[in-house]
Amino acid sequence: MKELVEFIVKSLVDNPDAVNLKEVEGEKASILELRVDQSDLGKVIGKQGRTAKAIRTILNASGVKCGKKVVLEILED
Repeated sequence: MKELVEFIVKSLVDNPDAVNLKEVEGEKASILELRVDQSDLGKVIGKQGRTAKAIRTILNASGVKCGKKVVLEILED
């Protein structure tokens, strides 16, 4: 799932080298911590959070298949 989010986000941003994705595994859930360049933050979140919500929807759908909850956190530096 980490690779999926990384591919989607790198396709959206202007500076794909600045994309940093860290996965924290738990027993029942995984947390994906996403950091992007400050100028690309708006592109990842989207208008009224629509892009971020769409990425989270894809993660939830793939998480159901694996039987694990996946949470995406978009962090600012």
